[in-house]
Amino acid sequence: MHYLLKTEPSQYSFSDLQREREAVWDGVTNPAAVKHLRGMKKGDRLVIYHTGSEKRVAGVATVASVAVEDPRQPRVTIRARAALRPVTLVEIKASPLFGDSPLLKQGRLSVVPLSDAQYRFLAGKPLSARKRFR
Repeated sequence: MHYLLKTEPSQYSFSDLQREREAVWDGVTNPAAVKHLRGMKKGDRLVIYHTGSEKRVAGVATVASVAVEDPRQPRVTIRARAALRPVTLVEIKASPLFGDSPLLKQGRLSVVPLSDAQYRFLAGKPLSARKRFR
């Protein structure tokens, strides 16, 4: 599964995550976002998105662990992977891949599920992988 996590870079940026290597993603209170956090599994891929004045994709991370002892406050540890070419909100809105996405329909949602195609678009990966036959 893939998810997009929103953060205000002045509070906690992707650069902070890179420096620390791992962080617990907490403080999420929206019930839909909490549900997405509870659904995460170790190894899930994440896109870190900067809100505020930046409004752009900043990098990728993975889920290192998920603890759900308190279902209202799951503790998801994430691990930094790599910075990305900034994909802006304008570019995201222009892509038909996000027409029905909660990323655009529920703008204040801080944890958003992504389809494979959406993840590949944001991570700068080709949308179709060609197989080579010899």
